[in-house]
Amino acid sequence: MERLRGVNLGSWLVLEKWMVPSLFEGVEATDETTWCVALGEEAAPRLRAHWARWVTREDFAWIAERGLNAVRIPFGHWVLGPPYPYHPVYGARREPFVTGGIEVLDRALRWAEEFGLKVVLDLHAAAGCQNGFDNGGILNVCDWHTKEEYIDHSVELLGRLAERYRAEPALFAFEVLNEPRWDVPTEILKRYYERAYAAIRAHCPPTVGVMFHDGFRDWREYLGFMNAPPYENVWFDVHRYQCFTPEDLEADIYEHLRKTVVDLRAEADAIGRELGLPTVCGEWSLGLKLQEVSLWADGPTTHPLEGLDAFQQEVALRGYAAAQLLTFERYRGWFFWNYKTETTPAWCLREAVARGWLPARFN
Repeated sequence: MERLRGVNLGSWLVLEKWMVPSLFEGVEATDETTWCVALGEEAAPRLRAHWARWVTREDFAWIAERGLNAVRIPFGHWVLGPPYPYHPVYGARREPFVTGGIEVLDRALRWAEEFGLKVVLDLHAAAGCQNGFDNGGILNVCDWHTKEEYIDHSVELLGRLAERYRAEPALFAFEVLNEPRWDVPTEILKRYYERAYAAIRAHCPPTVGVMFHDGFRDWREYLGFMNAPPYENVWFDVHRYQCFTPEDLEADIYEHLRKTVVDLRAEADAIGRELGLPTVCGEWSLGLKLQEVSLWADGPTTHPLEGLDAFQQEVALRGYAAAQLLTFERYRGWFFWNYKTETTPAWCLREAVARGWLPARFN
C-alpha cells in the first residue's frame, strides 16, 4: 500500500489561539468554545470568513503539487450543528458554536478528490473535551470521559458522518478521537474505540479505515487490541513532539537528532513488528521552543537552539527535519503539523518548505 505523506489542516474547523492569534485579538478567550461564547452573534461572520480564507482550493492544489498525498482534517463535535451536549462553560448560550462547518468538510472532500488526495477525518474536539488542551475545544477542562452523554454523542456523531461520507472517493479513514489525555482510563478508551468502530462500520465498508490514537500511553497497552479478525482496516496513531518536557527542552540539538534516529526509529520498528496494526505518526513538527505554544503549556523557556548563531540554527532545523522524515518513513505514513500558522514557522509546512527546512517535494 502507498505510504501516506500528509499534512494536518489544523485551526480551520477547530481554532487554536497560538496558531491564529489574529482571530483572538480583543477577545477574552482561549479556545473555540470560549471564543464563540464571548463573541455571541458576532462569531458567525468572523468564523465563516476564516473558514473561507484559511484553507482554499488553491491550498489543496499546492499540497498535491508538492507530492504530498493526504490531509488530516481536525473537526469539532459541533460540526453538524445542534443538538449537542451542554457544558457549563457555555453559560447562557446553550448552543454557542457557529453552524456551517459541515459544508466546509463537504468542500474539502471534493477538493481532495479533485487533486487526488486522501482524507483522514479527525474528531479533534469531543463533547466535554477529552484532553484539557485548547485543541480539544475547552482549555483546562477534561470531562469527556466523565459522562456517558459525552461519549455517546461522539459515537453517534461518527456514525452520522460515516453515513454522510460513505461514498466519498477521497475518504481514507476516520480518526475516532484526537489525543485523549493520559489519565482517561484505558478501559473507557478501548471500549469507546470499539463502539466508534461499530458505528462507522454500520455505514462504511472495510475500505474506509478506522484510526485511533495511543492516548499518550505505551503502545504495548494495545497489543492484541482491534486486530484482524474480526476488525478490519484499523490504524494506530502516535504523535511525536520534542518540545513539551523539561528533558527535551534542556537537550541540545545533537541529542534531539540522536533521539530521533535511534530511540524513535527503534520504537517505530518495534511497533511495526509487534502491534499488528498499520501505524502513522499523525502529528510532528520542527518545533523546539515550548513558548511558541505556551498558551496551555507551562515549562522552562530554554530550548535546544539556544547558543547557536543564525546559520547554525538553519542547519539544525534542516537536519532535524531530515532525521524525522527518515524515521517516520518507517511507519505507514505521517502528517506534519500544521499546513499553516500565522507566527510560528517551525510549525508551518508552507513556511518550512519556503525556508528550505523541509524538501520542496515529497515524492
